[in-house]
Amino acid sequence: MNLINKRYSFSLGEGREEVVYFIGIGGIGMSALARFFQASGIKVSGYDKTPTALTRELEASGIAVHYEENVEVLPKDAGLVVYTPAVPAGHRELLYYRENGYKVVKRSDVLQLVTAGSFNICIAGTHGKTTITTMTAHLLRDSGFGCNAFLGGIAVNYGSNCWSSERNVCVIEADEYDRSFLKLSPDIAVITAMDADHLDIYGTATAMEDAFIDFSKAVKPGGLLVSQFGLKRGKELKADQHLTYSLQNESADLYAANIRMSNGSYEFDVVVKEEVIENVRLNMGGMHNVENAVAAIAIARSLGIEKEKIKAAVENFRGVKRRFEYILKNERIVFIDDYAHHPEELRALINGAKSLFRQKKCTVLFQPHLYSRTRDLAAGFAEVLDGADEVILLPVYPARELPIEGVNSEMILERMKNEHKAVMGKEELLRWVKEQYAATLNREFGEVLITAGAGDIDGLLEPIRNILKEL
Repeated sequence: MNLINKRYSFSLGEGREEVVYFIGIGGIGMSALARFFQASGIKVSGYDKTPTALTRELEASGIAVHYEENVEVLPKDAGLVVYTPAVPAGHRELLYYRENGYKVVKRSDVLQLVTAGSFNICIAGTHGKTTITTMTAHLLRDSGFGCNAFLGGIAVNYGSNCWSSERNVCVIEADEYDRSFLKLSPDIAVITAMDADHLDIYGTATAMEDAFIDFSKAVKPGGLLVSQFGLKRGKELKADQHLTYSLQNESADLYAANIRMSNGSYEFDVVVKEEVIENVRLNMGGMHNVENAVAAIAIARSLGIEKEKIKAAVENFRGVKRRFEYILKNERIVFIDDYAHHPEELRALINGAKSLFRQKKCTVLFQPHLYSRTRDLAAGFAEVLDGADEVILLPVYPARELPIEGVNSEMILERMKNEHKAVMGKEELLRWVKEQYAATLNREFGEVLITAGAGDIDGLLEPIRNILKEL
């Protein structure tokens, strides 16, 4: 089926802004928009709280970034000021622009504006959306179909989370936080999962599910909804056309069959109602990524992309930074990093690693993200982490939140049944890796070490990698 039945005009809206300023430019979604505006010939600058690899990349590309709330250095000629909900309402720069009559808008409003005239493929869900969005954009780009992309992660193939093309099609990661995804206008929508999360915003799991149902209703007339098979309240999802996908459930419209594993990669067939796409090869770890590939393939086939082009694109897809990313891989040690910050994401990560490396001990270093999420999901985290052989927890990464009394990583630790567990700060953790983990490494079968979390745990990757390289 070919759902693109007219040409859309890709536009910034009425009048291009000559100067755009971002408050929170280091966020993954904000940086994608910053890159988009810069590529459109617009002067871009911004603020973020701390320097990161991503902000350094932005600076290297010519975008000025500063790291202190300082109204003296702000561009006074900014035609548009973009901020993220993670920025506190009392932020000095945000207050300055608001009090002085500047045009100040949320990131989600800007994304709505720049995609308003496009054929939009919007991928939402509490897990898997970044990988599916990136893989979908890669399939369209690699096959020659073409697309614009606004991603929630860095595509390893391209080293970026944003690109554009002459094709007026946008592949967009649709963020459910703050109900931002409800501002988008999908021609094709994907819902990967509706598990409880962001309860600081939604209050209840039911309210969050309601938002996803509203998202499905936003699909344009004649459009397509692709959803994971078996979602709770899945029958309430509405669109003129609806396909379901699954890892292996044959009741779904698309599913994987004949799955084989080989040295960290998978080969499988994709069964569609009318056809079978045989011998698809995915060079990513984790069975959950096979299911993610099925979803991306569903989109590509709905757009009429040929099977052989799809297979070639899947095989050369190199993944997403911090999504089952191999930091080091040799006979002694497999070091994997992942953004997992929800119990179900951790479950998929741990199960995926253990299924690929069955004889290896699995140690997980996990940094909980947000006090509210830790409070609400502590029991779920504990149950999932018990699936690892050893677990080290870092203190909670607060992000946008203030501490909540009595909420800390010990809440998870106390609920775990696994005796091989501890809570450590970063410096203590690095000493532990060097002095204890390295000393007890199983050299006969090797081991798997996983870092996981949505905070700043990725800052430990290089020092841990350097320690492990010496083993």
